[in-house]
Amino acid sequence: MRALIVRGGWEGHEPVACTDLFIEFLAGQGFTVDVADTLEVYTDRRRLASAELIVQCWTRGRLTAEQEDGLVERVRSGAGFAGWHGGIIAFGYENARYQHMVGGRFVFHPDGFLDYAVDVVGDHPIIAGVPRYEVHTEQYYCHVDPTLDVHATCTFADSGAVMPVVWTREHGAGRVFVSTLGHSPTDLLVPHTRTITGRGLLWAAGMLSPDLPSRTGSPD
Repeated sequence: MRALIVRGGWEGHEPVACTDLFIEFLAGQGFTVDVADTLEVYTDRRRLASAELIVQCWTRGRLTAEQEDGLVERVRSGAGFAGWHGGIIAFGYENARYQHMVGGRFVFHPDGFLDYAVDVVGDHPIIAGVPRYEVHTEQYYCHVDPTLDVHATCTFADSGAVMPVVWTREHGAGRVFVSTLGHSPTDLLVPHTRTITGRGLLWAAGMLSPDLPSRTGSPD
């Protein structure tokens, strides 16, 4: 199994530090990890074809038509696509096929970090055994596809709006995992967030183990 990590874009989301948290985890799950720091990798048919999982952490980027075609068609043909926070949904706003594949886009968040609860929904393996838990981070308001499979939500205190936090979907033969949590390594080290993220990567690759520890891939 090969995982391709594509990282770069806005440094405020610490793409290198955040993705580094999961390289050892993926290697421990049997992946050979390939890292790219350019979106041009999406035009490299050989590297794309060898990747069963693509993890993107690239905020504020946009794809050329050729890059978009390469990525979307690889996912449609069976690769998993996964990411978190702005690295996957504050990206490609002008790329309609990318937006349709991912199923949501970041719109805004209230100023600063907030305390709010992550409410798990259902019993999908990604969130199985994870209780309702509190976070202190940005609260993302998104425009989302109504057909998403939503596995966790949050509620905006001012409006009562319930917003997806974790979702999955299938795109052709591929699987897509998205979490709005993960502004920084600190957020991704929250135990339940780390569990959800690690499981989400494995689910997208079609190899989720039902017995992951509560801190998957911990560097401790």
